[in-house]
Amino acid sequence: MAANLTPQYYAAEEAYKKATTTEEKIAHLEEMLAVIPKHKGTEKIQGELRKKLSKLKKSEDKGGSKKTVSPFVIEKQGAGQVFLLGFPNCGKSAFVGKLTAAKTEEQPYPFSTFTPVVGMLPYHDVFIQLVDTPPIDPQGISGEFASGIKNAHLLIIMVDFTDGDCIEHIPKIQKLIEEKRIINHSNTPGVQGLLPYKVLWVGNKFDSPEAMENFEVAQDLVDDFPDFYKISVKDSLGLDNLTEVLFQKLEVNRIYTKAPGKDPDFSKPFTLPKGSTILDLAEQIHKDIAANLEKARVWGSAKFDGQWVNHDHVLQDKDVVELSSNT
Repeated sequence: MAANLTPQYYAAEEAYKKATTTEEKIAHLEEMLAVIPKHKGTEKIQGELRKKLSKLKKSEDKGGSKKTVSPFVIEKQGAGQVFLLGFPNCGKSAFVGKLTAAKTEEQPYPFSTFTPVVGMLPYHDVFIQLVDTPPIDPQGISGEFASGIKNAHLLIIMVDFTDGDCIEHIPKIQKLIEEKRIINHSNTPGVQGLLPYKVLWVGNKFDSPEAMENFEVAQDLVDDFPDFYKISVKDSLGLDNLTEVLFQKLEVNRIYTKAPGKDPDFSKPFTLPKGSTILDLAEQIHKDIAANLEKARVWGSAKFDGQWVNHDHVLQDKDVVELSSNT
């Protein structure tokens, strides 16, 4: 089976090849393991990466050097990972704190978030992983910060439109994400970065009339003015709609499973990228199930409920699948 390695993996691999210190090599190997697709076709590669990582860690322990892992290499969980980016006090932390159970540092002074804070946003029967990040400072953002964003599925850029400097913030952020190559305009394999439509600009604090006034001025003055989703974290304005937008932009399907003769399990669906097949589902559940998969029945995207389908049958959102093995 083909490995189908992602651009994020190739970028991490290239950084690993260029690394000169044990510390850097360990960080990039861990990043490769975090972003590599988890299926049967990559099992050998994963094993080789773990061997290299183990060897480097042993040599590091013998040398007495201290291990450093980037705080921005965050294991993906749920239906997808969404990083948040913005200037101080734009409302990122309040947004994550309100929509998840995460304990974010919401303070009336800038730079109250120093390291990433992860929270899980519920969307019907799945969760979306939100990552609150330190605010943009006058020096911009670090390379490892940018690398973490590139490895995410989506990026929210939040702007406080009650801030008189918002007109300056927008072009500064646009310049920053271009300089850090956060957006991959070419969609070229091996080039790290998010596709343009995976970046969402969110305007916050639209509970205030001042926000709309500043928005209209910025619209007239800022070149290449982005499309904004207008919200108010304080008043929960637009939050439900934004959650729906996030899920749609993640481009995943929720797949429910059932055992023969049993009712479907609707409590914890599997999430797979759109275009995934019966075999992809089996591999996500367990490699042995995929190896011994004989046949499958589908309720939803099949021509009729309970139809037997081939391994390459493309699944759709909310399909119910029954897998049968030859063991």
